[in-house]
Amino acid sequence: MQQRVLKVHPADNVIVALTDLKKGEIISFQGVDYELVDDIAAKHKFLTEDRAVDEEITMYGVLVGKAKQFIPKGGLMHTFNTRHASDDFGLGSRKLEWAQPDTSKFKQRSFLGYHRQDGSVGTANYWIVLPMVFCETRNLEVMREALVDSLGYGKNQVWKDQTEQLISLYRSGKSVTDILNADLAIEEETATQTRLFPNVDGVKFLNHEMGCGGTRSDAQALCGLLAGYATHPNVAGVTVLSLGCQNAQVSILREEIAKRDPNFAKPLYVFEQQEIGSEEKLIAGAIKQTFAGLIEANKIERQPAPLSKLVIGLECGGSDGFSGISANPAIGHTSDILVSLGGTVILAEFPELCGVEQELSDRCVDEETALKFNSLMKIYNSRAEAVGSGFYMNPSPGNIKDGLITDAIKSAGAAKKGGNSPVVDVLDYPEKVTKPGLNLVCTPGNDVESTTAEVASGATVVLFTTGLGTPTGNPVAPVIKLSTNTKLYHKMNDIIDINCGTIIDGQETIDEAGERILDYVIQVASGQVTPHSVRLGQDDFIPWKRGVSL
Repeated sequence: MQQRVLKVHPADNVIVALTDLKKGEIISFQGVDYELVDDIAAKHKFLTEDRAVDEEITMYGVLVGKAKQFIPKGGLMHTFNTRHASDDFGLGSRKLEWAQPDTSKFKQRSFLGYHRQDGSVGTANYWIVLPMVFCETRNLEVMREALVDSLGYGKNQVWKDQTEQLISLYRSGKSVTDILNADLAIEEETATQTRLFPNVDGVKFLNHEMGCGGTRSDAQALCGLLAGYATHPNVAGVTVLSLGCQNAQVSILREEIAKRDPNFAKPLYVFEQQEIGSEEKLIAGAIKQTFAGLIEANKIERQPAPLSKLVIGLECGGSDGFSGISANPAIGHTSDILVSLGGTVILAEFPELCGVEQELSDRCVDEETALKFNSLMKIYNSRAEAVGSGFYMNPSPGNIKDGLITDAIKSAGAAKKGGNSPVVDVLDYPEKVTKPGLNLVCTPGNDVESTTAEVASGATVVLFTTGLGTPTGNPVAPVIKLSTNTKLYHKMNDIIDINCGTIIDGQETIDEAGERILDYVIQVASGQVTPHSVRLGQDDFIPWKRGVSL
């Protein structure tokens, strides 16, 4: 029988509804009876004791809010009666002891990856084409049209077929009503296109709207981000299109590449339009050189690699009230296993660490690392507050509707993705991870901006939890979607890869789910399973312009 309620931490004064509860019900939990004074929808919380105005509300063992008005025992916690509140933080003592998980099931495991000259191992093998400035976007699109379908990387034939059928109906004189009611013969593609280069997973085009017109620091950060992709283990080579006069100069890109890989040896082909002249020459040369590079990239084959070579990015988006008690702690356990095996994980989204700063700061391996984390958090929040949008404004309408009432609740649940291991390094955007273990990388909470940044920092696979559903992907790193609840898994099964609602349903423990997730990661990293984001060609790429983005 499914458990109906859950108290996350012994110190909490709220209880989570795992299923819809009705006003007037008597809920018995741990020897105490609670009479509900409101309807409590699944994912929402009720109070275990009366709360007067300004009295503290605690969840996950931390302060997550204060009462705006009297809330009775058994009453619903919501935005009309609760405001965001979180504890202050500072430099504390080191708390580095942790219970490492049992790794016996994975000690002898390996994955099949692409070994690079710098010692890193990719989970995929892509060629990337990137512009130094938005002025080159049209030329990128011309290259995309010329290369993608011709080389066997097209993915949208099903919808092209549907459009052809609609055109046929229109030409035959059918009315709008007839067309809308038509039973179109739409079939899933049963076979992928034949690739000319079977060992190359695709040619990816990193379109963006930056490179000029912003601050010089914006241009520097963009070059650092693009350098992260150029040096990425999942990338075999790079074609660069530059106008020539923009702020984001190719020379800066080369400097940023050298910071990340002083012995960079991948093909890097640069085409500068103002130097070459006509677009025809630019595009013809870029296509020809890219094709030659693909011939060489196709010679690289997957080889066994230890799990310590995996770099996993941890992400969440479209979160709900179950995120912090199912999918997030499940991938937190996955993270702990990988760290224990010598692997690397990346926890980002700094606005969604509000309220748990002290815990993470204390887990930093030394005071210098802790001070860097504290500083980045305070500077980021102060910049947000300066424009009237502090971290407290982070929960979206969808988050709130599904139980995430304050940013501190959202953050405390989001931090569960990082497991329990010590924090080995704290990095500012768009720095690259260099140390195995748990790394914190400063990014916004915005799904795509954060995923884009995590991959630039070196993530070769991204675990992405969602309670509401989101199609976010990445051009070069497989993004694995995990649902926090079973209803979403069945509702959006064309974008969700793994169901963690099994934890809510009482079918498995957090540890069991974490091991199941790592098994799936190994298959994806070996090219044996294709997650939906890759199958659908979900190539989201948005650089973070260092303003305020939550």
